Amino acid sequence: MLPTPRQGHVVVAPDKFKGTLEGAEVAARIAAGIRRAAPGTEVRELPVADGGEGTLAAALAAGFDRVPAKVAGPTGLPVAAALAVRGDTAVVELAQASGLARLPGGRAAPLAAGSYGVGQLIARAVSLGAKRIVLGLGGSACTDGGAGMVQALGVRLRDADGTELPPGGAALRRLAEIDPGPLADVLGGVEIVVACDVDNPLLGPRGATAVYGPQKGADGADLLVLEEGLTRFADLVAEATGRDLRQAPGAGAAGGVGFAALALLGATMRPGIELLLDLLGFDEAVRGARLVVTGEGCLDAQTLHGKAPAGVAAAAARAGVRVAAVAGRLELGEPEWRAAGFAAAIALTDLAERPGDSMTKAAELAELAGERLAARLLVR
Repeated sequence: MLPTPRQGHVVVAPDKFKGTLEGAEVAARIAAGIRRAAPGTEVRELPVADGGEGTLAAALAAGFDRVPAKVAGPTGLPVAAALAVRGDTAVVELAQASGLARLPGGRAAPLAAGSYGVGQLIARAVSLGAKRIVLGLGGSACTDGGAGMVQALGVRLRDADGTELPPGGAALRRLAEIDPGPLADVLGGVEIVVACDVDNPLLGPRGATAVYGPQKGADGADLLVLEEGLTRFADLVAEATGRDLRQAPGAGAAGGVGFAALALLGATMRPGIELLLDLLGFDEAVRGARLVVTGEGCLDAQTLHGKAPAGVAAAAARAGVRVAAVAGRLELGEPEWRAAGFAAAIALTDLAERPGDSMTKAAELAELAGERLAARLLVR
């Protein structure tokens, strides 16, 4: 007699496996394994993201429409990007325009890289009638405090001679005047919500420059230049707006783009995974489910501090549904992942026959992981 799957559907909601598989492919492979081990089980694929890279893909997988847009990349060269739209809601992923992956030839440009293309994506969303824009931060190549983003939306940033500043965080040291221009009219009636999974301030030892600058190619001298520029920007923004948000949690996200979003765009900020789960309709998808399967490339201590699998586990727990995890690597001990709410956890490295297979054969191993989880948790 064939094994009988238990009643209730399964929701497969993983993040991407960075460097190997996009979230949608992880979900599809795990789902295929579950269906093979437990024929007849309804499996709903809902790839997720925490606001960084993969946010656009998660929105598209959830039924948003893809809108292509040619915008400025981090060094000013045009790049083919996209945003996601459904009704009057739009999703903008910073990495689409100003991500590290958009650097020509992969060459870092820590002093000159900017966020102008992000502002162009926001402007495109507004032109399409968006009244709510979800801005996903993460993976940025720039440390310009979001200066380029607001310039693309009409803000004028001038030096002492009245000349508009060029892109990049280094140029902010020369900032002498902020003219908001048509910004209020451009964003009139538009709500901007930032999806962010970090709480770093703009400046200081935990700020955008000190923590993330080296990841973008900044050395010791560059770090001093960038911190000086961001300090100057923060000073003049405070003068112009009457609010000093340089120490606000999340202001240092994405090279300070979080700061400009809060201080000049009037954005609100929410933990990335919570916002994305709401946007993707996770609560509805999980209602009546038997099991939720989530995961990411590495399940480790960082996972427990706002990353996608932890957010999925918390949301599933509120719905009274068990959660299992699939990861490329598992760096948490069983007591740790059980304490985090997971009923089971499987690593691709444990399923691989040879070292390196977890990367080169990630898709096949993710499918096998889904099969093993279903046999353990779903089949009588």
